[in-house]
Amino acid sequence: MSRNQRIGLITAAVVVAALAFVIASPGGDDEDDQAAQTTPATQTETEGGTETGAESTPTEEPSPPAPEIARIRIRGGEVAGGPAEIKAKKGDTVVIVVSTEAPDDIHLHGYDIEKKVAPGQPARFQFKANLEGEFEIESHVAEDAGRDPLVATLVVEPR
Repeated sequence: MSRNQRIGLITAAVVVAALAFVIASPGGDDEDDQAAQTTPATQTETEGGTETGAESTPTEEPSPPAPEIARIRIRGGEVAGGPAEIKAKKGDTVVIVVSTEAPDDIHLHGYDIEKKVAPGQPARFQFKANLEGEFEIESHVAEDAGRDPLVATLVVEPR
């Protein structure tokens, strides 16, 4: 190995040792450095005199109760138990689930919502009751067959 190679190898070893020392040293042992690092944060915490020492937590409003689900079953082309009357207050979330033994289209008048229903695939109506009044829910298949199409009546009253 030549003299220049040995000098280069020693220089590289010194640089690696210096880097390892800088990386491994804990740092911040100097009291002046610590004071400079903590003073601004301490001053910021106490400025304005509003710090009370207790953490404030935002007040949470209780969540509204889950909406009641109105379940309607159509068997043999007829509503089991007769057409239902579903009551709600304006602003409520209304949930209506209609199940049937045969494919059908169920229509909620006034809100103009129409859903397909089939065996094993109930129709789920979920909406905010923003209109007051009485609204019919009808079966299009029953209507086309000349039978009474009324499945239920939704009554939305003022709050």
